[in-house]
Amino acid sequence: QVQLAESGGGLVQPGGSLRLSCVASGFTFSLSIMSWHRQAPGKERELVASSIVAGGITNYADSVKGRFTISSDNAKNAVYLEMNSLKAEDTALYLCKASTSRGSYWGQGTQVTVSS
Repeated sequence: QVQLAESGGGLVQPGGSLRLSCVASGFTFSLSIMSWHRQAPGKERELVASSIVAGGITNYADSVKGRFTISSDNAKNAVYLEMNSLKAEDTALYLCKASTSRGSYWGQGTQVTVSS
């Protein structure tokens, strides 16, 4: 059974930082594509960052380039999203997604709120 457990969200002031974690189980993590998505109220879900775990290839949405960094740890079956210089418009539910040979799976999400 595939499980994705996100953590690390919270309330942060503009300009602040947060580190999100997603711990995965139930599939071969090293052969997957892991990604972070976000969904703000009234808006469509959007891709924030992705990582081809085996090759370490990453991709970012233009809105977060230079501020967010995705990384993974094969030993811990975990993917992280380091978020710096946070803005109010980064406020959203952040969800972890695993794309595997058997299909795609989503976590429940962790809320990030950027507000003074």
